[in-house]
Amino acid sequence: IFSMPYILAETLLLLTSSFTCGMAMLYARKKQKNIALYALVATFLLGLSFLLMELYEFRQLVIEGHSWRQSAFLSSYFTLVGTHGLHITVGLFWMIVVSYQIYKKGIQEFSVKRLALLSLFWHFLDIIWIFIFTVVYLMGVI
Repeated sequence: IFSMPYILAETLLLLTSSFTCGMAMLYARKKQKNIALYALVATFLLGLSFLLMELYEFRQLVIEGHSWRQSAFLSSYFTLVGTHGLHITVGLFWMIVVSYQIYKKGIQEFSVKRLALLSLFWHFLDIIWIFIFTVVYLMGVI
């Protein structure tokens, strides 16, 4: 059902987005607005790519006749990965809001705090993904 290279590509996209999110935070603290915004745009595009790959994977599973009703494994898979995807979507919208605020008002104390919270959320999504990736892949192989 799952292609290891495809899942690894998803994982690399998300981990790279975590790196660019961290870079956005560093440049925001240095008050370098443009570079921070470029890093946020890169983070957004990487996160969006990850989400689109996840949706494509869901679509392929459904086309192949796999449903959340088929087994406990697939029920868990669709629930875990779907919930993670929902949180990625929330993070992407949050990123748009923070980026817009930085773009319009510059780097202020409040925007750095908001970006720091977003960054923590985004990094936490990476940690959760590593857990999901490991558990789901191992369950799928067994």
